[in-house]
Amino acid sequence: MGNASAEVQRSARHVTRTNEEDGFAHAVDAFLLGQPPLARTKLGLPPRARACLFSVDGVLTQTASLHARAWKQLCDYYLRQRARSSGQPFIPFDLVRDYSRCFDGRPSLEGIHAFLDARGIALPESTVHALNDRKGEVLLELLRQERVETYEGAVRYVQAARAEGLRTAAVSASRHGVEMLRSAGIADLFDARIEATPPPELHLAAARALGVTCDEAVLFEDTPEGVAAGRAAHFAYVIGVDRPGQPSGLRRHGADLEVTDPAALLSTFPG
Repeated sequence: MGNASAEVQRSARHVTRTNEEDGFAHAVDAFLLGQPPLARTKLGLPPRARACLFSVDGVLTQTASLHARAWKQLCDYYLRQRARSSGQPFIPFDLVRDYSRCFDGRPSLEGIHAFLDARGIALPESTVHALNDRKGEVLLELLRQERVETYEGAVRYVQAARAEGLRTAAVSASRHGVEMLRSAGIADLFDARIEATPPPELHLAAARALGVTCDEAVLFEDTPEGVAAGRAAHFAYVIGVDRPGQPSGLRRHGADLEVTDPAALLSTFPG
């Protein structure tokens, strides 16, 4: 299938089964209904799934506003100092425009570079790293002052997965993913909590910690980068969580299915 399109290869991966009856059902789902197969289980997952991995930021917790405020505090302080020393006007960080354009969905260092480029500012790499470290300190200060909000549907899905005997992991490329879980009061819902690692190693480390292989694990991600990493690592099923107002197109990056809330997978199986 080397020359087949990504969509055909994705469907074929689900159609190929050792059990002929199951394979035929998946073929119908994939080719006649035009959808990646949604297995007939209470969780809406492939029957072979033994574990679920959930991204902390965006899937489990509503942290965008906290990150945006931390970046604003940091950038405004730096920009004000720069304005004073250079005599140029101080143009504050815009919580909506600057955050969404430069930081949302990006690794921190990449976001800083994007913001500095947008402002026409060149800094030594050591200074960029120092700014990144300080942002982490500001974020921790905010976390100590207030509780992180969760996405109720995602938490309900995690609880349902555990009730069905699946192992669960929370993953975050941020250095503060575990602190986010603790602030939200949901850290005890996960058998493994992996942070401060970029994907796909982030996801692979979580699967190892749970004692499962990638083709036994399901990944819930809300960013194109996270989805693409999960697909490249050959996870059993990659579910893109497309929150309202967030960038769409997760299917184009390799998601088997897009949902606005993981709890939507449970609604198919009432009671």
